[in-house]
Amino acid sequence: MSDGSAWVEIVLLAMLAAFIGLRLVSVLGKRTGEERPQQIGDSFRPAAEVTAPPRREDNRGPRGKLVLPPGTDMRLLPALEDIAAADPGFAPDRFLAGASAAYGLILTAFWSGDLAGVHGLVSDEVQDNLASAVAARGGGALPNRMLGTPSAMIEGADLVGQMVELTVRFAARIATADGEIESRDVWTFSRHVTSSDPAWVLIATDNEDDSAELPPDHAA
Repeated sequence: MSDGSAWVEIVLLAMLAAFIGLRLVSVLGKRTGEERPQQIGDSFRPAAEVTAPPRREDNRGPRGKLVLPPGTDMRLLPALEDIAAADPGFAPDRFLAGASAAYGLILTAFWSGDLAGVHGLVSDEVQDNLASAVAARGGGALPNRMLGTPSAMIEGADLVGQMVELTVRFAARIATADGEIESRDVWTFSRHVTSSDPAWVLIATDNEDDSAELPPDHAA
């Protein structure tokens, strides 16, 4: 009896193993021998490839010639076009309008003796020079004032790396304690083309009449 029971147990176990095997095949499928071997990094790969969006085609066409303010030396056109290519927001006429406004503001602050208003409009070196000139005259205010809007003309343009330098010649009528005079100055402004700040900074000044490195006070 014991031998018969053992054979029955063996047959039952074999049938159970065959049943489990058939269930595994139906659930997992059969291997064909062509499956890609599992690699260590497979479980960390994204389900889909991450691709860059297609580049937007530039439909603007070739950029036209830069429009220069009247009187500008045409020899400056290539340099100004290079600047406009590096800084698409650059326009010579708008720059000159801003430079003229800065010219009036800086001179007015210099004449008043209060240079707080020029912070951010001039370089540290220019501000130090202006402060020294105000101190040299005793710190007092001058009665000077500008008559009308100064004329302005770009006379130099340079693009060095991402730094732009534009030189402007100004002519203005100034009322002084002794009457009216004409001021002629050559100032250089600079700006980094990638800066989010649109302001230009005055980095150098020169008076055409006496080549002084500071704006004239015209006190005499």
